[in-house]
Amino acid sequence: MSETPKNTLQYRSDGPKDAPVLVLGPSLGTTWHMWDRQIPELAGNWRVVRFDLPGHGGAPAQPAHSIAELGDRLIATLDGLGVQRFGYAGCSIGGAIGADLALRHPHRVASLALVAASPRFGTADEFRQRGVIVRANGMDPMARSAPERWFTPAYAAAQPAIVEWAVQMVRTTDPACYIAACEALAAFDIRAELGRITAPTLALVGAEDRVTGPGDARTLVAGIPGAGLAVVPGASHLAPVEQPAAVTDLLVRHFSTAWQAAPDSSTGHIALPASLAVPAPMAPMASDGSLAPEAPAEEAASAGAPVEPPVPPDAYELGMKIRREVLGDAHVDAETAAADAFSTDFDELTTRHSWGEVWARDGLDRRTRAAVALAALATGGHLDDLAAHTLAALRAGLTPDEIKEVLLQTGVYCGVPAANAAFRVVGAVIREETTPRG
Repeated sequence: MSETPKNTLQYRSDGPKDAPVLVLGPSLGTTWHMWDRQIPELAGNWRVVRFDLPGHGGAPAQPAHSIAELGDRLIATLDGLGVQRFGYAGCSIGGAIGADLALRHPHRVASLALVAASPRFGTADEFRQRGVIVRANGMDPMARSAPERWFTPAYAAAQPAIVEWAVQMVRTTDPACYIAACEALAAFDIRAELGRITAPTLALVGAEDRVTGPGDARTLVAGIPGAGLAVVPGASHLAPVEQPAAVTDLLVRHFSTAWQAAPDSSTGHIALPASLAVPAPMAPMASDGSLAPEAPAEEAASAGAPVEPPVPPDAYELGMKIRREVLGDAHVDAETAAADAFSTDFDELTTRHSWGEVWARDGLDRRTRAAVALAALATGGHLDDLAAHTLAALRAGLTPDEIKEVLLQTGVYCGVPAANAAFRVVGAVIREETTPRG
């Protein structure tokens, strides 16, 4: 394990120092150990660099708030290792990082495998909801639900040691870093940009993945020129753990045959060894958090052109973006759907003025604006809007205790009856939103 300077990522390296570099990116809530079963074979032909997300696996708790920021930290890490050209395989959020690098640094990504990935992960509301639950309850709800999200029921029942490994891995993740990663996924959407990915790409997915399933993989394949698709039977979200041999074979075949030459062919490795090593036996679970062996089973189931300055969005576009980030897609969709010819102009006015001008100002952060909005709505008795803004406040990072303090302060200065009604509405929203699902 390396020391981790600020703005880089915790990493480890396996395999020959002079071999072509293959980077492996983890899923949210996991560590680099999710790739343990691929290392014996991959490290025979590549120098394999694995990394941990901030606050995962004991990595420094330095939250990154966007996929691009995670990609920048990875590039800084690779720069420190002297690595310019590399292949990349990433699972889930690790796949998002790889796709982002392929878009922003195409000259560095020689080949790409997107495992259990998507150009847009569910809805922004779903990931912001995770942040609300973690702020209120800590990591335990995420830890307890991880096996259901990650593994097929048959595998989870047959492999209790790996289920426990998964639970403990999530439970020991730093909550603030987990929430930041959820916010990064909430904002990630490259559906319109897939056609710009030029690296040879494989979309790999578990046939039974209910998080980012075969439909998401097919969206990637449809959008990325020349991309291939591999669906792994008997696997859910963490296919590299659940079906290690099949995933390893697919990765070896992809990276052995689809390695794009660098612009300067004198740099990096282009041709790779065709022979494949026999995988070494799996190491048992150790105190460092590595994977346990599977229990016996009866059946194997650019550097280059200058960048044009961005064109600032108009107030309406910016307002709609902020409005969705604050109130959530479902609420905004319902409001816009309810607007008719008579009220559409007013809806556009409030989007442009309230959200695109006032909420967009730099003078207050989002948490403070959310608190002010709660106090104002409670004072005015606007209880319908208060419910929506309570959810917005939770997603902006206010805790239930902080919201309670806002209402207590409101009661002192604006009247007990107003605060009394507000407590009833706000309390109901908090109970609903902070109760772990399932």
